[in-house]
This record gives sequence, C-alpha cells and structure tokens, in this order.
Amino acid sequence: MTEELGHINIEPKSGEELLTFNQKETGFQLIDFWKWSVSDIISNATRGRFAEFIVASALKIDLSSVRNEWSPYDLISPQGIKIEVKSSSYLQSWFQKKHSTISFSIKAARHWDNHTGIQAPTSTRQSDIYVFCLLKHKDKGTLNPLCLEQWEFYVLPTLSINNYKRSKSSITLKSLQTLTAPISYHELEKTIINTNQNTEK
Repeated sequence: MTEELGHINIEPKSGEELLTFNQKETGFQLIDFWKWSVSDIISNATRGRFAEFIVASALKIDLSSVRNEWSPYDLISPQGIKIEVKSSSYLQSWFQKKHSTISFSIKAARHWDNHTGIQAPTSTRQSDIYVFCLLKHKDKGTLNPLCLEQWEFYVLPTLSINNYKRSKSSITLKSLQTLTAPISYHELEKTIINTNQNTEK
C-alpha cells in the first residue's frame, strides 16, 4: 500500500531567510531570489499575480497568508465573494512595434484540489465575480505599474461571462466595454460588493 504524503502547509516568508549549504551560509537571502525572479512586474505571468495583489489590497483581504496557487478562484473577499482576476496590458517588457491588442482569458477550467490531489471531471467557472485589470498606460518611458492610476478595472458577475456568446475562451476589450464601464482602484471594493449583491437578487 502506497503511503499518502498529504500536503505542505506554506508559511509566509520575510525575505531574510538564508540560503545554506551543509549548514553554512551562502551569502544569499530569499529576497535575492525575489528580486531576481519577479522584479519584472510587466511580464505576463508576474503582472497577473500583481493584479491579484492589487485587487486583494482594494478589498482589504488579509495579505498575511500565502497566495493559494491551486484555488479554483483567485481571491475570496472578507464578505465571502469568490473572485477571478485577469490582467492585460498595452505595453510589454520586450521590444514592440505597436501596442498589444487587449483581450482577457475567460476559459473555464477543471479545478484541481491540492488537498486531495483530485481533479474535477468537468470544466467550470467557480468564482462569483470576474475582475479584469487593464494596465492602460501607453508610454514606455513613464510606465509604472505601482502607480495604480495607470490601471483601470472592469467588474462583471461570472453569470455574465457564462452567458457571453461570442467566445468561451476569451473576451476583447471592445466586447468587455459593451458589458460594463471601467472603474478606478478606489472604486473596486464598492463595485465588487454591489455587483455581487445585485447578482444574488
């Protein structure tokens, strides 16, 4: 009989943790890895995680716990609202001849439970709300994703995504703008809560 290994409880790190070899310090800390690996917050993968952080901060979600890589949705608000976060940007860190075309993934997925190691048999969208985060700034010389006024956000109930007819895998900015208006960072919390309440009626 194969022994079950279970899952690992991940605790938040400070960045000051040391890399060691044979119990001797190497001169490097965990923060050195963070600087090396995720300083490019314009890149697609890192920008997506940063967008989740932005939305989490707006919703006053407890950020002392570690992001769950395998959750069926990206965030859960203090009110219990399950949120899927998507991001896109006109600018990329690589060379561009023109601005990127804006679209967002809305593809349903088979949820994988990291506590049981079991994947759901069918693809679904398990969030209540989608938040589409657009890094709208178009000048590379002054681009700074840390300036939240360079972003705009679109909030939709997942029901609207489920009913979207043109595509089951992505939505363009033009199509998104026919369904909802852009909002700024300081409007996110109220809009998400109100959208969820109106959907539940």
